[in-house]
Amino acid sequence: MSLSTALNIAQSSLLNTGIQTSVVSRNVMQEKNSDYSRRTAVLSSNAPGARVVVIHRATSEQLFRQNLSATSSWSAQSTLTGGLERLNLSVNGVDGAMNPAASIAELQKALQIYSASPSNRTLADNAVSAAQQVVRSLNEGAAAIQTFRVEADQEIAASITDLNALLAQFKDVNNEIVAGTRAGRDVNDALDQRDGLLKKISEYVPISTFNRGDNDMVIMTADGTTLFETVPRSVTFEPAPAYAPGATGNQIYIDGVPLQAGKGANTNSGGKLASLVQLRDSVAVTMQQQLDEVARGLISAFAETDPSGALPDAAGLFTWPGAPTVPDGGLLVNGLAGQISVNAAFVANSHLLRDGGANGTDYVHNADGGASYADLLLAYNERMDQPMDFDPLAGNGDKASLTGYASNSVGWFQGLRQDASRASDTKEALAVRTAEALSNDIGINVDMEMSSLLDLEHSYQASARLIQAVDDMLSALLAAVR
Repeated sequence: MSLSTALNIAQSSLLNTGIQTSVVSRNVMQEKNSDYSRRTAVLSSNAPGARVVVIHRATSEQLFRQNLSATSSWSAQSTLTGGLERLNLSVNGVDGAMNPAASIAELQKALQIYSASPSNRTLADNAVSAAQQVVRSLNEGAAAIQTFRVEADQEIAASITDLNALLAQFKDVNNEIVAGTRAGRDVNDALDQRDGLLKKISEYVPISTFNRGDNDMVIMTADGTTLFETVPRSVTFEPAPAYAPGATGNQIYIDGVPLQAGKGANTNSGGKLASLVQLRDSVAVTMQQQLDEVARGLISAFAETDPSGALPDAAGLFTWPGAPTVPDGGLLVNGLAGQISVNAAFVANSHLLRDGGANGTDYVHNADGGASYADLLLAYNERMDQPMDFDPLAGNGDKASLTGYASNSVGWFQGLRQDASRASDTKEALAVRTAEALSNDIGINVDMEMSSLLDLEHSYQASARLIQAVDDMLSALLAAVR
């Protein structure tokens, strides 16, 4: 080997070492960046010596797709779980203190105490007050549900604004990658940025991707709707300023195709948008319908009856805008929980609970005015524990007692919360594990990078010694010539 060849090899080695050291140093600097993929300087033989031909970016398409799917599922589940927690607090209160089942139990207790001493006006007033508390729990619960639905709409609108902004950013980055690939430029940083945007987009909707020529990427939703192809597709939604009970909310459209809501406590949806629609149009509506059915059951259970049986039942302690008629059994009346009230006649004269007659003398049961008469009070209590018909549309069965139906409604919602919470924990663990697996495969291991730096330092020292040796030889040759 000639001295000039040895010198060229040493110089090439120093140049390569400098580039490799720069790459490794940047890897170490980006160790905390979850969107950064490890870089490696790839060498190619170039006699004499070698040269860096490309900076390779670590990728794992399979793990990345798994992570996108897990992230989308967790986002949907955590959105559902968080919404259920907010709904529970606003409707049922802390520790369930405001739920109708608890209020009905207190009313039943007040009636039992009153029936033991039916001449006591204070106990009669307490029973009416307990009825007013039942009405408050229903009225406030119904109002809280409609407020929740409006807030869900607002959150959907804000999320869609964010999603459209992410898609606009994605377009810019994708264009940079395509142009850079065609020009032969290094686009690794832009690829990192694009992957980071994909992770954020997957939090809103479940996505799949494929690459075309020049690294151009197309994004599809889980149902095959195009979300991005050269340009972002439109994601639109019109929030409602208010909701009537039972009304269905407006659709979210992606490229003109409606987004399907999630189903189940362990939601089958991906992304937070589908879960928000599920909360708004499924969970909240079902909860409202069950409150409406409880309200209808109360009106029926406390309806005044004609002792002779000649007249139809009339709304008694609990009344509604359709009074004096009583709602049909087993038929849902949308919004009834927000409309039910305590009959003003009972507030003015609480002993009407004992005697009857709020709808006229034909409905009086204690005709003699006996102070110890308690048959009607006992009958009210019995009616609350007797089976009655409920509308199966409310999702809580079609036959139960009023107290059982109210308790089952609370149990249904609490069961939904618990199942959703468990599913959220499971999906979070999967998202974390796939992120860790992806990081282990394409991320930075500082120990390995520092070991590489040490190897590069040794390579630098060897090249420097070779140059020194060549310099010494040339000096000796020049000295000999002189």
